[in-house]
Amino acid sequence: MAVTVAVAKEKSEGEKRVALVPEVVSRLTKSGVRVLVESGAGEEAYYTDGAYSSAGAEIMHDRKSILSQADVLLVLQPPAPAEIALLREKAIIIGFMSASKNVESIRKMKERKLTAFALELVPRITRAQSMDALSSQATIGGYKAALVAADYSPKLLPMLTTAAGTIRPAKVLILGAGVAGLMAIATARRLGAMVEAYDVRRAAGEQVRSLGARFLELQIDAEAAGGYARELTPEEKQKEQAMVNEAVSQADAVITTANIPGRKAPRLISKEMVSGMKPGSVIVDLAAETGGNCELTKAGGVVVENDVTIVGPLNLPGQIPFHASQMYSKNLQSFLGLVIDREGKLAVNFDDEILKGSLMVHDGEIRHAQTKELVEGRQ
Repeated sequence: MAVTVAVAKEKSEGEKRVALVPEVVSRLTKSGVRVLVESGAGEEAYYTDGAYSSAGAEIMHDRKSILSQADVLLVLQPPAPAEIALLREKAIIIGFMSASKNVESIRKMKERKLTAFALELVPRITRAQSMDALSSQATIGGYKAALVAADYSPKLLPMLTTAAGTIRPAKVLILGAGVAGLMAIATARRLGAMVEAYDVRRAAGEQVRSLGARFLELQIDAEAAGGYARELTPEEKQKEQAMVNEAVSQADAVITTANIPGRKAPRLISKEMVSGMKPGSVIVDLAAETGGNCELTKAGGVVVENDVTIVGPLNLPGQIPFHASQMYSKNLQSFLGLVIDREGKLAVNFDDEILKGSLMVHDGEIRHAQTKELVEGRQ
């Protein structure tokens, strides 16, 4: 019997994305999969019920009916415990689990003997690149962060030569050169800013420079025997911190991107560093949801301290829902290839490296050690 894949409207506050877009629905239905979509699930991302229907999905208005029929439920964030109770036993949920924010939902999945795959746990291996939803959404977040910085800055970002004189380009500093940081660099550069970036990983320097930005690094020989890197001495670490502090004080905008899934965000900018920044400077903290890279960040809010504006945005990818949903949906399509066979039937190989690595809950057990400790610690 063909598997039934369901997509319900996201209920998390401010969430405009949808787990599947019509393009991917069409590919699934053509392969024999039955797809149920709650009416209005894609409306805030500008995907209409009509588009889903044309792609072969069944549009349903009864949320309870959708949940009760689902063999596989695709989500951005896990549903509330009361809705998890409506799922059939041994149903599969795939999406971001965000366990630290959804402890009761994870616990309910365990009680209901559901199977939950967390996309944030997908191994960073070559075969899983097309399933890397963290990276796809970080790309969107980095792009939007640069626009937010430009929006809050009292300065123009590009250099302009006009009859009224020459305007020097703004200086933008990116702390963290991962996926989000690199996209922020590229976007700020396109807007005409002078861009500097810093990352504790010196290997990131090549990528930063390839985007036309300056990579901050001390001229330290940190190579040990055998070609391996040695740990910096306390004195070298102090010099490196001083270098970053100086760059922050000179920046017109700082975008921080240091985020570690499941852990509190590292502190990069102290209150004292903010006090040394130029009036009118802006900080956009992409780690606001996990504690913030800046000591003064308020998650979901805007703080002004010493004429410096600190923005703590929540769910930046959700602010560009059309393309964020498109990219996320294609991540899910790739992941479903490991769960559903070519005949449209469930075929889950729990020994597969990707499925094993992303498995959070299965058969009445929490399989991810860190999540198990978190959930059981709150009982």
